[in-house]
Amino acid sequence: MDSDGHGDAEHSRKRGHDRDGEHGGREHGGEHGGGDEEDGTEYALGASCDMTRRGAHLTLAYEASSGAFVGFVENVSDKPLAQVRVEVHLSNGLELGPTDAKDLAVGGKVAVKLDARGQTFERWTAHPEVGRDEHGREGGEHGGR
Repeated sequence: MDSDGHGDAEHSRKRGHDRDGEHGGREHGGEHGGGDEEDGTEYALGASCDMTRRGAHLTLAYEASSGAFVGFVENVSDKPLAQVRVEVHLSNGLELGPTDAKDLAVGGKVAVKLDARGQTFERWTAHPEVGRDEHGREGGEHGGR
C-alpha cells in the first residue's frame, strides 16, 4: 500500500490514466480516503471535467468571467437517478456545494453552477453524487468523520 492507502495495482492504474490527462488533469492523493468518491483527477483553471459516475454524466468548467463553475449533469443510465448533486473541491481546501439534490429521469439533464467568486486557487476536482445515503453506506469522502 502507498501513503494514500492504495494498493500498487490501483495506484499504477490511476497514475497511468489520470496524471496529466487530456483535459489538463493530474492525479491527486485521495485526500478524503473515499473509495471511488472522486476519480483522482485535478484540473487546471482552463480545463474541463467530463466524467460519468453511477450513471450521472458531469460536464463542468471554471468560467473566469463569472467566477463560477458551470456545466450540466445528465442521467445517461437506463433508470431514474435519485438525489443527484455535484461538488467541487478547490486546491485552497474549500469545497463548493453540493448543489441542491435533483431526481433525474432517464435522459434528464440539469444545469450546474457553483459560485467561486473571491476564491484563489490553481487546481480543482469535481464529481457528481447519486443517492441519499451515498456517504455513509459506501464510505464516501465524508463517511469516516
